[in-house]
Amino acid sequence: MRAVRMTAVILLVLTMAACSKTSKSGSGMAEDSGLGEGNIPVASEGSSDLPDIHFEFDSAALSSRAQSLLSSNGKWLMNNTGKKIVLEGHCDERGTREYNMALGERRARAAYDYLRSLGVASQQLSTISYGEELPLDTASTETAWSKNRRVHFAIR
Repeated sequence: MRAVRMTAVILLVLTMAACSKTSKSGSGMAEDSGLGEGNIPVASEGSSDLPDIHFEFDSAALSSRAQSLLSSNGKWLMNNTGKKIVLEGHCDERGTREYNMALGERRARAAYDYLRSLGVASQQLSTISYGEELPLDTASTETAWSKNRRVHFAIR
């Protein structure tokens, strides 16, 4: 079942990437709707209510900083039970697309599991991996890569 789900996610992302018309010179910041052409998500930074969490290179382990942010995000979610969020797993450009899709899924799942352990309802949460496909910063530098290794909280 997990292999079927992962294959479906990979196909979805590859389809979205093939249809995307993003500019490499753009800032990677979201428009107001959070959706680009054809309802394809655009990269965006976390909001003040639900900030993104970040990861070390090649890791899905939650740092103490990430756990602190997740605790705050969990409180917000438990106070806003009518809101649903998608935990979007992202990676930097290093590694193969397939590897980064799997790593993005592990990152999103780590955040999901932590939020569930805090008492956030499963009905409020879903996960998706975008791998390396939606970078916040398109530069090939450590600073850019560190921005791109994240889980983003998209309110739906």
